[in-house]
Amino acid sequence: MAYDYALVHVKYTIPLAGLLTFILKPLLTKLDLYKTLTLILIAFFATLPWDSYLIRHGVWTYPPDAIAGPRLFGVPAEELFFFVVQTYITSMIYILLNKPVLHAQFLTNKHDSSSRSRSIRTVGQIFLVGCIAAGASLVRKGGQGTYLGLILVWACPFALLTWTFSGYFLIKPPLLCVATPIILPTVYLWVVDELALGRGTWAIESGTKLGWRLWGSLELEEAIFFLATNTLIVFGLVAFDRALAVLYTFAELFSDVPQSPSLNLLVKAALTDPAKYDMTRVNGIREAVETLRRKSRSFYLASSVFPGRLRIDLILLYSFCRVADDLVDDSRIEEEALSWIHKLRKYLDLVYNAESQSPSSTQIANKFVESNFPKQAWSALKLLPTKFLPSKPLYELLSGFEMDLSFINTDSEKRRFPIKDEADLELYAHRVASTVGELCLWLVLRHIDTNLPSDKESILVTAAQTMGHALQYVNIARDILVDAEMGRVYLPTNWLKEENLTPQDTIKDPKQPKVEKLRQKLLDHAFKEYNRSRSTMNLLPREVRGPLIVAVESYMEIGRVLREKTGVPSKTRRGRATVPRLRRIWVAWKNLLAE
Repeated sequence: MAYDYALVHVKYTIPLAGLLTFILKPLLTKLDLYKTLTLILIAFFATLPWDSYLIRHGVWTYPPDAIAGPRLFGVPAEELFFFVVQTYITSMIYILLNKPVLHAQFLTNKHDSSSRSRSIRTVGQIFLVGCIAAGASLVRKGGQGTYLGLILVWACPFALLTWTFSGYFLIKPPLLCVATPIILPTVYLWVVDELALGRGTWAIESGTKLGWRLWGSLELEEAIFFLATNTLIVFGLVAFDRALAVLYTFAELFSDVPQSPSLNLLVKAALTDPAKYDMTRVNGIREAVETLRRKSRSFYLASSVFPGRLRIDLILLYSFCRVADDLVDDSRIEEEALSWIHKLRKYLDLVYNAESQSPSSTQIANKFVESNFPKQAWSALKLLPTKFLPSKPLYELLSGFEMDLSFINTDSEKRRFPIKDEADLELYAHRVASTVGELCLWLVLRHIDTNLPSDKESILVTAAQTMGHALQYVNIARDILVDAEMGRVYLPTNWLKEENLTPQDTIKDPKQPKVEKLRQKLLDHAFKEYNRSRSTMNLLPREVRGPLIVAVESYMEIGRVLREKTGVPSKTRRGRATVPRLRRIWVAWKNLLAE
């Protein structure tokens, strides 16, 4: 019976902690563990004196036959472990639900926030101050409200501190990211506490509690205690993420950020005056994230496991590519599309000239954007991380857009089909996809301190270009129906001829068996290119190897479901197959676990 409290951990807390660790193992980074350990230490040393006070003053008691014996300042070892394991469980749930979220998009200041957000922040502050006052009054009176008062005067000042500094940041994320990590472990621990109180593992002295029960043996004070402590843990994690978001978003404020920032640097970031935030950049990141979420769920999922500033720059690169492509694709006539391509080339000329890093040159480029592009495209162009990118792949990407112009002619008789044979197919894939793969690789090599020799860099660049072919072939195979509706056919004309088809036949009936046969042929080419380059990814730095493999495998999984004919219809694009959500998560999880 002396192990009754220990058995509570063996039955309820340790298995849950183990399960969450198993699920999160492929996703956990050194930074996640650093963040969790920091919160555990803060929680431990913040709770220890408070808990010791309660035990010494007889608010909490533990039957001698329920605990093993060792104590620290009167607190049983099992209770000390509870400080650790509860913080760990809540942190793991928070990390799991927040992995897909880029917290930089939630940075804000007084001028950027809505009146509703300001009102919520103020109401929250008033509520917490009121709770502190109520708690102090209960403690002063003593008697039945003592335990509740002690909870309030201990927990609410911490909550008020984090709410004051991170209130706007706490309000902006989806409820799933903040409320769920509070509610789930709270309800679970309520159940555990109800069982423990019922067994007499620990007890609250009758003269210090109100005597109200939520259900069964669960005292109101215990319910509030677990709700308060889990709220504090999540608020602490949010404050941590806010500090990291400041470090990663504003390079002009924090030029060098180590993989695991010191507490001193984190505090400095957290205390940075929000008035100094570059909200133009933050708004651009928000637009880029929304673009990525709408246009590429595979890359959106994969982006969640990239570290820090690399993740932001990858998203900004994708946003530029997407916006540039849309400008050309949405053109009604060829002349309009050519005009956009000319303006995009001119913009690249401006940002890549010999003096492109000077403030005056940047201002000229930005003025050119504002004078020549629609407002919704401004941030995608201005925030392109050209400092880390070579210019050649970007110019080649624009040449790929020019190949698409053959399809713009509204007269079907005059419409040209530029993909005549496999050489044209490879050239097109190189221009519109290999270039993007190469650009992503250069961001990785610039953000991660690799010190790779030049020969290995060259091997990786070639592999990135080859993998770009594979991904584009999958993209074409997936979008045969969608492209046909737009009057486009990317299947090589000589392949069609072998099946006694023309591009016009494909446009009229893209679902016919002969077209499906060519889809499978294209997928064979895709997986051939994939197999040529997949093993080379092992040369990548360990910090980014897993995330990049997830990005590739998530997209290649589209090819696999097309082969198996098990895809589900896209919710955003009719006629486009996509990978079922659970399967996408499984692909990401198993590939990260393998790394």
